[in-house]
Amino acid sequence: MLTQTKAERDWNLLFACWLIASVSALGSLFFSQVMDFAPCVLCWYQRIAIFPLVLMLPVGLFPFDAKVAKFALPLTIAGLLTAAYHNLLYTGLIPKSIQPCSPGVSCTEKYIELFGFVSIPLLSLLALAAMTTLLMIVKRRN
Repeated sequence: MLTQTKAERDWNLLFACWLIASVSALGSLFFSQVMDFAPCVLCWYQRIAIFPLVLMLPVGLFPFDAKVAKFALPLTIAGLLTAAYHNLLYTGLIPKSIQPCSPGVSCTEKYIELFGFVSIPLLSLLALAAMTTLLMIVKRRN
């Protein structure tokens, strides 16, 4: 029977976090550069939280250093809070009068909705929630 050490499990969690960050960064670039979907102000803030993780997390993977979670976690939490606010705006739970978006690009623009409810803001929220959860697990173990 194969058993993993704690360090191997933590490495796997950090690697999964890096994969999520990489797919999220590539997805946001695909939407804006290939599909020509203009990102709103809140999308930019979420990108600011995600893009550095693509470079930061491999520093903790090779060689393995779980302390990278301590530095990556504030980015994911800030991005998660921004994504949560963005989703509240997108669903209409926050009135338009307090939206921070510029006149040209609306934070509630419906570019795509997979299965009728999976939007770009929801994808960002799910990615940031997953990364935050994984990083918290790694941080608590160390």
